[in-house]
Amino acid sequence: MTTTVHWSKMQERGTYIGMKTLLLCYRILGRTGLSIILYPVIVYFYFTGGESKNASLNYLGKVAKRKGSSKQPGHREGIKHFYTFAQGAFDKIDAWTGKISIEQVQYSYDAKFKKLLEDNKGAVFIGSHLGNLEVCRTLSVGKYKTRINVLVFTHHAVEFNKIMQKINPNVNVNFIQVSDVGVDLAILLKQRVEAGEKVVIVGDRTSTTSPGRVVYAEFLGQQAPFSQGPFILASLLECPVYYLFCLKDGDKYRLIFEHVSDKLKFARKTRQADIGELINQYAQRLEHFCLQYPYQWFNFFDFWQEDHKVERKK
Repeated sequence: MTTTVHWSKMQERGTYIGMKTLLLCYRILGRTGLSIILYPVIVYFYFTGGESKNASLNYLGKVAKRKGSSKQPGHREGIKHFYTFAQGAFDKIDAWTGKISIEQVQYSYDAKFKKLLEDNKGAVFIGSHLGNLEVCRTLSVGKYKTRINVLVFTHHAVEFNKIMQKINPNVNVNFIQVSDVGVDLAILLKQRVEAGEKVVIVGDRTSTTSPGRVVYAEFLGQQAPFSQGPFILASLLECPVYYLFCLKDGDKYRLIFEHVSDKLKFARKTRQADIGELINQYAQRLEHFCLQYPYQWFNFFDFWQEDHKVERKK
């Protein structure tokens, strides 16, 4: 049987020192100056990217086909995808340093969500690697100040966020590194949700340790594996559930909260079918926004690989 590498085993091309150097350059040169200098570096990373480059072109090709275009994306589009990812790192820095003002964020939510904030109730936000979830930290300040717990799955993400918290330790965001969704995690998050805190977890990454816990849903014209974990976790926490998308429009940011359920419940007899229906709905919403903002989806691996054929971390 042919195996491919799971996303969690791919070498992350960045180090703690590298990230601190990037931040130092950002402070000295500013965003515009660093963006100009960084472009040839991005081109280098693109052409030496191997799997990441191929994954980018494969994804962009699916987007083009879904839009009805006969033109196959090439290196220009691939480099743009990589460069947008690099700009996303600057957006993270801007978010943490307070350079993204509340006026730049356009919120989209229903009356239930507004009441949830007013009443300081807990909730689960199922996000993705589309756009920049860091901007959701604006919820931790202002009128409806609330604590946000973000679940992350890689050491790289933890290190980056350590740097960001040193920049602004007053931001009320807590990062929790997890390898899988288990009972201990559910108990911890249940306590935090009951205290009125919010939990953010992405729905477009499969488990780092447990193969097979997926549902295949059509995404950009092909069946792709989506983890059941975030949706099962959301049901265990017994609180309102929303899809969360944060997308960049020029110098503005769209923070979109789409109501999923006041409380997810899966009947024993229809559990798998109900989870499957929910994941299909999530995949459709993710595709909807990917088609609008194709260069802002940052999963640089073969997203459509068969889950049982991939080699995971040991």
